[in-house]
Amino acid sequence: MRAPETVRALGARAQVALAVLAGALGALGQAPLNIWPATFLSLALVYGLGRAAPGWRRAGLLGWAAGTGYYMLALFWIVEPFFIDAPRHGWMAPFALVFLAIGLGSFWAGALAVTRALGGRAAPFIASFMLIEAARTYLLTGFPWAQIGHGLIDTGLLYWASWSGSLGLTALVLAGAAGLWMLMAGRWRPGVPLAALPLLLWGAAIPLVPEAGANADAATIRLVQPNAPQDEKWDGEKAVGFFRRQLDYTAAAPQEKAPDLIVWPETSIPWVLERAGPALDAISEAAGETPVVLGLQRFEGRRYFNSLIRLDQGGEVTALYDKHHLVPFGEYMPFGDFLANFGIYGLASNEGNGYSAGPGPQVIELGKLGLALPLICYEGVFPQDVGAYDRRPDLLLLITNDAWFGNILGPYQHLAQARLRSAEQGLPMIRVANTGVSAMIDANGQVTAHLPLGEAGLIDTALPPALPPTVYARTGDAPIAGFALFLLLLSFLHHRRRGETV
Repeated sequence: MRAPETVRALGARAQVALAVLAGALGALGQAPLNIWPATFLSLALVYGLGRAAPGWRRAGLLGWAAGTGYYMLALFWIVEPFFIDAPRHGWMAPFALVFLAIGLGSFWAGALAVTRALGGRAAPFIASFMLIEAARTYLLTGFPWAQIGHGLIDTGLLYWASWSGSLGLTALVLAGAAGLWMLMAGRWRPGVPLAALPLLLWGAAIPLVPEAGANADAATIRLVQPNAPQDEKWDGEKAVGFFRRQLDYTAAAPQEKAPDLIVWPETSIPWVLERAGPALDAISEAAGETPVVLGLQRFEGRRYFNSLIRLDQGGEVTALYDKHHLVPFGEYMPFGDFLANFGIYGLASNEGNGYSAGPGPQVIELGKLGLALPLICYEGVFPQDVGAYDRRPDLLLLITNDAWFGNILGPYQHLAQARLRSAEQGLPMIRVANTGVSAMIDANGQVTAHLPLGEAGLIDTALPPALPPTVYARTGDAPIAGFALFLLLLSFLHHRRRGETV
């Protein structure tokens, strides 16, 4: 029996079970496993299940099951933050994972239902799944984590993100998956070109990847990774100990040549900016003439901000950036003041509504290094935030505290998305994380130096150069999303022309 007959022979419950397993299989393509063939096989099975469904409603149910399985595994790390303060938040963990997976699974339900309603062809399958990934990026506050295309970040196909971003990578997975299912169904004529397309583009990318290695006179950046566990980070003497550890790393002798910039991670000191004078003086003294970029908290009246500063000689703050894209239910709670009456707070918030949002993306001056676009943690997963600058920077500067994300999936997936942002923009990235993975990333999205997860330390590394603005840097997601909409419209018109009902 060929694959379609095998799927149709399964009972309804068996098909739902297969959909869940197929979705979970696709999550194996995400970091740190990076088993990209699993993502192609997963989406091929999902496509096949949708085609074999007796109608769009059953296809939607199977898409929901597959999406839920995918996100249950890909986003399993999301339970980790709730156990930092288990007595207070631990009870929320299973609800957060299950409800998030089911909610995001509804996007897959819609995509597969549309695919089946338009005849189960490859074109609506590719277009509808591309559009749901675009919707996940932009709707409400957005949550583009674990996109289908992220399974290609650790492959040579990452180059094509400089042309079409993550949605372009998603399209390649979907095309390859549809072709793979056609081959399994014995439909060789349409299946071969679709299945071969990702491989052909992979080969084509090899001679096209531009040189992005650092020059001999490149600036040297010191990455400081204190490795402060989240449950100890704000604990009295331990917090002071982590601060002193960072001072020691800052004052350490150069590994090769003196650093031109020293970078500490997000919320790297336990004092708010307005009360951190002695601490900033100590940092400045340890750094000597080298500027330091670090993360901290600050307040204006009753408003708290998650911020980044540039600290120059003499403890002078010469640049300030406030994080503007906050984590809902983490850094702030919708209706936070009301929910605070019932003891419900955001995981990283101070009280009530938690942090306040800054005014938006901005670039800061870093002397001889040029202009940097600062990003704090979660902001690095949004292509629209990374591309929202009025003056093109020379580098991306991301500080984060991935101690919230555990030690298994979250930190590596966050790093992978940082690599994607660099490849999209053609810009190097300095990425410094509290517990890791701190890394220097070149303008092609390749890691040139790093500090491993869960280790304290420092590394002096050269800053790679920026590349000319990429196609994606000039256009963003609009052209590729427009292509998906056009493809879906053509599919609808073709369906109507054949006299088929939707």
